[in-house]
Amino acid sequence: MKQLKVIFYNIRSTYNVGAILRTCDCLGVSEVIFTGYTPFFDKGLPYEQEKLRKQIHKTALGAEETLNWRRAEINDAIAELKERGFTVLALEQGENSLNLADSPELPEKLALILGEEVHGIPAELLSRCDHLLEIPMLGKKESFNVSVAAGIALWEITKSGLSGTRKHLRTPQ
Repeated sequence: MKQLKVIFYNIRSTYNVGAILRTCDCLGVSEVIFTGYTPFFDKGLPYEQEKLRKQIHKTALGAEETLNWRRAEINDAIAELKERGFTVLALEQGENSLNLADSPELPEKLALILGEEVHGIPAELLSRCDHLLEIPMLGKKESFNVSVAAGIALWEITKSGLSGTRKHLRTPQ
């Protein structure tokens, strides 16, 4: 099973943050790292923290309490992860990006950066990544919502390690 970390870079919506956290929990992400202005309930006055907690909880459904997380400056996080032997991928379209549909061979220690909803990940940060990972588009739109894109990418990255695993099966009442 891969050691997988997810870096949130300037994701604005608390609902996207919550949805991605839930996906991270379901797929065994070992740590999430909040960078930039990504909202989480670790900052601000108590009433502000409670408001953010409620908004994130609406889509995370408790995953915000079960995941290992921390806040870091994006450049420091990338440098530290690379120093610890992680390959850093950005989920972003680019000329030399790896096509997720081609099932690229990915290393065991992997960090995936998810970028801001409208503008994605800036070129300066992309240049610090080992590779870009792209979800091919078939329609007229050029991108998915960040929480949907995260779900697709994280599933593809982790699915090979899930064979034979069936936890949390719901049984009819």
